[in-house]
Amino acid sequence: MALPRLARRGLFAAITGCLGTGAAHARQAESWPARAVRIVVPFTPGGSNDALARPLAERLREHFGQSFVVENRPGAGSAVGVNFVAQSPPDGYTLLVTTSSVTAIAAVQGTDFDAAGDLDAVALLARSPLIVVVPRDSPIRTIPDLVRLERERPGSIHYASSGPGSTTHIMQELFNLRAGTRMQHVPYRGTAPALTDLAAGRVQVMFTTIASAAGPLRSGLLRLIAYTAEGRPPGTPDAPTVREQGIDYEAGIWWGLFGPRGLPPAVRRRLNEAANAALAEPGFARYLAGEGAVPEPQTPEQFAAFVREEVATMAEVVRAACIRPD
Repeated sequence: MALPRLARRGLFAAITGCLGTGAAHARQAESWPARAVRIVVPFTPGGSNDALARPLAERLREHFGQSFVVENRPGAGSAVGVNFVAQSPPDGYTLLVTTSSVTAIAAVQGTDFDAAGDLDAVALLARSPLIVVVPRDSPIRTIPDLVRLERERPGSIHYASSGPGSTTHIMQELFNLRAGTRMQHVPYRGTAPALTDLAAGRVQVMFTTIASAAGPLRSGLLRLIAYTAEGRPPGTPDAPTVREQGIDYEAGIWWGLFGPRGLPPAVRRRLNEAANAALAEPGFARYLAGEGAVPEPQTPEQFAAFVREEVATMAEVVRAACIRPD
């Protein structure tokens, strides 16, 4: 049946309007970046996110011939900076470098942003397993030792974390779920005091980053009994993974590049390709090794699927362990 003339005009206008929008996006992507690009780091200067964001910004500047400026916007466990990016125009001029804490705070704090829905995953930069450490005089030498002692005396094993709702807190509660244990949480205000009490034997175990425990391990104050996943950087101490010791468990931290939801697909693809090229450079790999991490290039689609899986895991643990913000 033929459409009335006015209906045909409306349909034609809708089609041409869509085509015009698509063409405008294509032209925008071709000319991008036409001015400086801001990379938000939602933490104070000097941390692991800075250690990745600043050399990445330098390599993106060299790749695109335009300034990429790192801007620190800390607050609320990174929620302030992440929310700022999530609410920014999706034009490719405001980006975010953050760690896996973005999924943890979203699960625990009930933030204004959806880690999987309000951000476009651009590039996974690096991953790092956590390590399981105990005091040097501890009778715990393996993961089976840890599980056996906890089951023999339920509630007797206390684990330290860097704070309630932190990534290390959630990852240790995930271990409780997978191993069927009930280790008791002892939160600290940061990793350093937690490691100090662990070395003194006031708590029995901690899951932490390779970089943060490097000093106590070298001095012999702590003993490494496991990695929480494969993929440890070259030069790190040898130890089996938790899974290799009989528990179906895998966890770790990661760093990624994001933009606001709705980035032009071509801009997202160009950023992904440039970031992956930076990861292939030996010099950049050295920055990552300093944080106990290894490069992990992925496509935007692969990274987005990875983030969705992380969000689901975090939510599962937070519900099961009744984790609440401090």
